[in-house]
Amino acid sequence: MKCTIIILLILFPFLLKSQISWDGQISAFGNYSPDNEYSIFLGGRYIPEINYSHALDSGRSFDFLASANISGSILTNPFDDNITDGNLTPYRLWARYAGQNYQVRVGLQKLDFGVATLLRPLQWFNQIDPRDPLALTNGVYGIMGNYYFPNNANIWLWGLYGNNKRRGFDAVATNEKAPEFGGRVQLPLLTGEIGFTYHHRKADASDFLNDNSFNNIAENRWAVDVKLDWVVGLWLESTYIRKAQNIGALTNQNLINLGADYTLGLGNGLTVITEHLLIGNSDSGFSDNYANITATSLSYPLGFFDSLSGLAYYSWETESTTFFLNYQHQFKKIIGYLMTYYNPSGFQGIQQNELVNNFSGPGIRIMLVYNH
Repeated sequence: MKCTIIILLILFPFLLKSQISWDGQISAFGNYSPDNEYSIFLGGRYIPEINYSHALDSGRSFDFLASANISGSILTNPFDDNITDGNLTPYRLWARYAGQNYQVRVGLQKLDFGVATLLRPLQWFNQIDPRDPLALTNGVYGIMGNYYFPNNANIWLWGLYGNNKRRGFDAVATNEKAPEFGGRVQLPLLTGEIGFTYHHRKADASDFLNDNSFNNIAENRWAVDVKLDWVVGLWLESTYIRKAQNIGALTNQNLINLGADYTLGLGNGLTVITEHLLIGNSDSGFSDNYANITATSLSYPLGFFDSLSGLAYYSWETESTTFFLNYQHQFKKIIGYLMTYYNPSGFQGIQQNELVNNFSGPGIRIMLVYNH
């Protein structure tokens, strides 16, 4: 008993500076897509999250976050057949040490930067789908550090290991047994900012080429992004990706995004975002033949508890269009979404991930979300 009291007295000052919180998100959804073999998709997901924070002094702190992705779903063709699936995987698991103008974070984390919104050349480390109102994405394993300067300039450095999933516009997967590393410098520029980014990885094209000798290809990536806020927000985001071995047309990739946004003074304010993406692939140097995709999103708050948003993509080469319409309502404790969409089969340019199922053809989806 005395020993317990002594331990508590020793830990008491430490516990006073610590905070532990338990949060989570529960979502349930139903989807109907008549053009698919399994026309009904039902499922649910729970992402529990525990946060621990300890203030070391007035300027330094230590944080820990752990969350899991628990999901279950069923694909069914009524009165015929069904496919069930369930998963329990880590969603985030990281520790962070932070000072007044820097931070270092280690573990399974989300790594995201860039100025584009709908068609993102710099989406190197996540799988966020612009059509997903929850913005779900798998994380990456690694270490990341930031340093922030008084003039709002900042530096990013990272090293990754154990990641093999395709992300963003990755042409092929990553060799998970080889380390990745890179960095980013972001500087203030006039009314906005400019960023320069570099990343190195070992690409795994063995599945793509059906040849195991192409599982460790050195790949370098360079990017520049600029955003300026005048009357209209304007941005440019461009990347160049080069592989050390020739794998055909996907040896080199060049992506250029031009975008703008503006809020019109109509009613409660209609926000319009438009982006145009050029995608070039070549077996040597820069491409002289680019694919073109244009995307536009509209969002309008109907009131304090309701909003309406829409998103459309158009491929100039295939002359195909995809659209997505979302009505959102805030109930007392839950958020409801009513979504309708049309996705042509094989449409390129939209980020998709394994956490969000998007079906070809027309469809409707209902989702309820509870955050605690």
